[in-house]
Amino acid sequence: QVQLVESGGGLVQPGGSLRLSCAASGSIFSLRAMVWYRQAPGKQRESVARIGSDLSTNYADSVKGRFTISRDNAKKTVYLQMNSLKPEDTAVYYCNVVPLVNWGQGTQVTVSS
Repeated sequence: QVQLVESGGGLVQPGGSLRLSCAASGSIFSLRAMVWYRQAPGKQRESVARIGSDLSTNYADSVKGRFTISRDNAKKTVYLQMNSLKPEDTAVYYCNVVPLVNWGQGTQVTVSS
């Protein structure tokens, strides 16, 4: 069973950058697509970026050009590089596999001056 642990969140000023990491357990990590999600207070969880087992990527329009998803199959880790952060990026960020498994604890990202 896949377990997920997110890290790398924090408080950053508008325009700043953060790099999130998601460490996964499980022997078939390299075969699974991975997705970063976020949930802002009072809002539904939304997908932000997806990376396939073939390294193809997709992004939500709101983060396109600012966020980059990548993966290291040897480390069973997926990353989210977030640049030019905006206050509206403030949320708890989660990762998950396709199809979904139990959610991790997420990592808080706060963009504020």
